[in-house]
Order: sequence, then structure tokens, then C-alpha cells
Amino acid sequence: MTLDIHPVQRFGALVRENVGRVIVGKEDTVELMLVALLCEGHVLLEDVPGVGKTMLARALARSLGCSFRRIQFTPDLLPTDILGVSVYNQGTGAFEFRPGPIFAQIVLADEINRAGPRTQSALLEAMQERQVTADGRTYPLERPFLVLATQNPIELEGTFPLPEAQVDRFLMRLAPGYPDEEEERAILRRFRTEDPLERLEPVVSGEEVLALGALCRQVYVHDVVEGYILSLVRATREHEDLRLGASPRGSLALYRASQALAALRGRTHVLPDDVQYLAGPVLTHRLIPSARLRLRGETAADILKRIVAQVPVPVEETWQQPAS
Repeated sequence: MTLDIHPVQRFGALVRENVGRVIVGKEDTVELMLVALLCEGHVLLEDVPGVGKTMLARALARSLGCSFRRIQFTPDLLPTDILGVSVYNQGTGAFEFRPGPIFAQIVLADEINRAGPRTQSALLEAMQERQVTADGRTYPLERPFLVLATQNPIELEGTFPLPEAQVDRFLMRLAPGYPDEEEERAILRRFRTEDPLERLEPVVSGEEVLALGALCRQVYVHDVVEGYILSLVRATREHEDLRLGASPRGSLALYRASQALAALRGRTHVLPDDVQYLAGPVLTHRLIPSARLRLRGETAADILKRIVAQVPVPVEETWQQPAS
């Protein structure tokens, strides 16, 4: 039976067009966010202020028929401000749990590194298990559940670095970057009289996203391509300039993201090119460079680029699933 991938392509086209009514350019970033959405993976948007990180996250959230909440992270934010709190009801004589803003399908965690480690860690269970535990009771979160977090890597005063365990739970780290001159001119004209975000309407539902995500997991991955993914990940663990390589969670993330990317691009099978394209966004933030590397002025991204260039790319006549 041939896998019909056209619904995923249609989904990608609809959301791209809708987000494009607000966001100028950033096609690659939007595509990667769609990959994360289909994988139910969280995204860390890391770049300087003013490049449209929050606008992009809000545009994507508005394009989906999902509940949406925004949390502005500040140093005085408490875990209960995110998760919720139990309140005594005098009428019933019992405590009632009042859900916090984490109980939404799309959660925008704005400037996540402005909150303290204890508050940041309050997201861990929600991001990994899709549930929240409060006062000894566990509350499931509605799916799809996606955390879109933003942070500014330049301004470090009054910020708290994200714990490595939490960084590893983000499927991708993306940096939208500055627009070119023509894109910036288009931004000026588009926002001259109104904010197009206010008129954005949903184009797909949460149920559709879940169904399409399940469809993506049926995309075929050849054994040799699977081996290529493992070779890249293992090379990060063995490199002398990296103190910490990618975890098995990283290899699984690269595997599933490659399936989703292939489906969005209209293929029922993964190519080595898909793996190479996703290696940076999926793996870089999981790597910790050695002190020697930092002294040389290099980054984990530089090392990963060299690893991708050095690991042999498999060559095969076809990567499609053999006929049964």
C-alpha cells in the first residue's frame, strides 16, 4: 500500500501561506517550525531583540485551531504562576485546582531565560511527559502540546542560563536572523497602517495536526540512512573538542524530524540530505564545547559543521521502501 503524503504537503502550504501574511521571508525557519509541530517537538527561538521571534511564534499559533497562551517570563515569576495553584473553596469545603497558563496547546514562553532555574524547571515535566503534577495529582495536557520559547543570547544581565536537561528537551533551536534589505522594506510597508496579525485566522485544527504527525511517522527510513543518523550522533560524543555530545534523545529527534521534513517536501522516504539539513537545528544546542574550544573562539556549531563534513554520506541508488 502506497503512503499518501499529500495531506502533509497541503498542511504545509496552508500554514506557510497564512504565516506569510504576517512574516516576511523566514521561509526556512517557518518550515522547520512546521517540522517541530508535526513531531510535537518544542522550539527554542534564540536571537537578538526585534527580529520577529515573538511575532513568528504568535503567527504560527494563530494559524492553528488550538488554544494559545503567552507567558512573559520575569525574575519574580513562580512555578505556580505557570502550572496553577490549589485554592480552598469555602462552599464545598475542599481545595480546587486552578490550572495555570501551561494548560494550553500552544504556549509561548517569552524570554524564558529571564526566570529563575526553579521556575524554568517547572516546565520540564510538561515538556517531556505532556502532563503536570500538582499537590500529588497528575493532570494531562491537551494534545498537540507545543512550547515555543524565545530568548536573547546577547543581553545576559538579569538572565539565568537554561539547565542542560531542559535545553535537551527542545527539538530544535532556531535563529531567525536579520531580514535582507528588500524584506525589511516589505516589513515597513506591511505594518505601515495596521498589524496583519490581528486579522489572522486558523487554517488547520489540532486534530488534523495530530493525524498528520502520525502520518509522518510512517515515512520510510532506509537502514543505511538510519545508520548515517547514528554515525553523526556518535561522532559528537567522541569528538575531542566537545565535552558533551548529543544524547539518544537527540538521535531520535533527528530521526523523527527527518521523517516530517521529507513528508512536507512531498516524499515518502528520507534522504541523507534531509538529515544533513536538520543536523544543525536539532543537534547544536545539545552539545557542550570544551574549554579549549571556547578559548579558540569556536562554537559547538563550528564543530558540528566539521563533523557533518567528515562523516561519510551514504550513496545508494534508491532510498525508497522496497515493494512488498
